[in-house]
Amino acid sequence: MQLKPTDLERAAGLLNELRNEVGKAVVGQSQAVGQILVALVASGHVLIEGVPGLGKTLLVRSLAKAMSLQYARVQFTPDLMPSDITGHAVLDARGGDVNSANSLGTLRVHRGPVFTNLLLADEINRAPAKTQASLLEVMQEYQVTLEGQTHALPRPFMVLATQNPIDTEGTYPLPEAQLDRFLFKIDIGYPPHDEETAIVKRTTEQQTGDQFPLEGVAARVDERSVLTLQRMVSFIRADDKVIDYAVRLVRATRSWPGLATGAGPRAAIALVRAARATALMQSRDFVTPDDIKLHALPALRHRVLLAPDAQLEGRSVGELLEGVLDSVEAPRL
Repeated sequence: MQLKPTDLERAAGLLNELRNEVGKAVVGQSQAVGQILVALVASGHVLIEGVPGLGKTLLVRSLAKAMSLQYARVQFTPDLMPSDITGHAVLDARGGDVNSANSLGTLRVHRGPVFTNLLLADEINRAPAKTQASLLEVMQEYQVTLEGQTHALPRPFMVLATQNPIDTEGTYPLPEAQLDRFLFKIDIGYPPHDEETAIVKRTTEQQTGDQFPLEGVAARVDERSVLTLQRMVSFIRADDKVIDYAVRLVRATRSWPGLATGAGPRAAIALVRAARATALMQSRDFVTPDDIKLHALPALRHRVLLAPDAQLEGRSVGELLEGVLDSVEAPRL
């Protein structure tokens, strides 16, 4: 696939329109919106973390409304079962042979909410590990296995999960295998004073109750457009030196003081995929080292673990990853 300058400009313009539509409902959070769009065109999943009330769910819902794709939401709770997400099979007595006394019927599959394009896993860490694990196959292989039968998910498919900080009451930590399946982990903090004022104004003026201001958001992107953008990303050129830079960054986390566990190969894959998507959003057909560095924190922060001594010293994952970035030399192209 040959990427023409006109195609690149059209793709960047389409993504900019999508960003503007999300901005009609979400005040500020430009960095988070940009990272979610990068993940979308990079065919990745996103984990959004922040304390309650910072607009995590609004951000996902506004993105869903800005695209004419299938959308489903699952509210994760302690009593949620895996079958509530993936679906289940039931015995249909009407499907059997009525002339046979031993007929028990046939199994009929009820598909769960995961069979969609955009899945909002709201407060994902309020469900126990066995329920969270139901998304492992879904997020990696884009399929669900029910009663020994494999069912493919519609494409494009993206999981946008929100979670409260792990020290919040009533939360369960996500398994490392699941964390590794998210392309990005986006941390959302408190907004600055002017943005908080604008949020209050937009939410209360001509709005009743706690309704989200989504009326002005219009669909700009359809299924075909998203698949085309994702295909274009795979043809963005990444020099061997840039790929080597991503690998060196990831490998440095495995021996960095203060980190008990470093990132695995999926982290380097995530960095390169995100860098390609960033290049497309900027109408470029090539990746730069800055594209890799730009997404190092969201791509790595959920793939490493703090060592006990670093925790006692009050150090943070972000601080240590900044040290890794400063220590690994970027190539000159």
